Amino acid sequence: MKLRALIIAIAIASSGMTAVMAAGEPQEVRQGLMKGVGQSVGALAAIAKGEKPYDAAVVTASLETISKNVKAFPDQFPAGSETGMESEASPKIWENIDDFKAKSAKLGADADATLAQLPADQAGVGAALGVIGKNCGTCHETYRLKK
Repeated sequence: MKLRALIIAIAIASSGMTAVMAAGEPQEVRQGLMKGVGQSVGALAAIAKGEKPYDAAVVTASLETISKNVKAFPDQFPAGSETGMESEASPKIWENIDDFKAKSAKLGADADATLAQLPADQAGVGAALGVIGKNCGTCHETYRLKK
């Protein structure tokens, strides 16, 4: 069981980086980064809901992926990448890039703070996910197009 959890944790941690390394266009890179964040949030949510048992390795790997990916994310919005590849990026990103970067930095800082005080159980993961999820929601409401 521990080996399986370790394999899952490694897969989660590397999923975002693999997508980034394989992609070339900024739209592909940022979609890969967000996919890694989504998978990580999903792993945390499964623990918080009791669908999966608490596993410190999975929690750590998920939080590390979120932290790493959101720190790289704002750099993937150069001028000229506003459209294409079925992007859900709102034009508001380029209109207010400093606020966008601040929101991403806040999520990264909160993920780092959670890593420093790693949740020790299901309830702790749920509380941490509440903070992280609020950051995600705030950014998505402003800077993600609904399709």
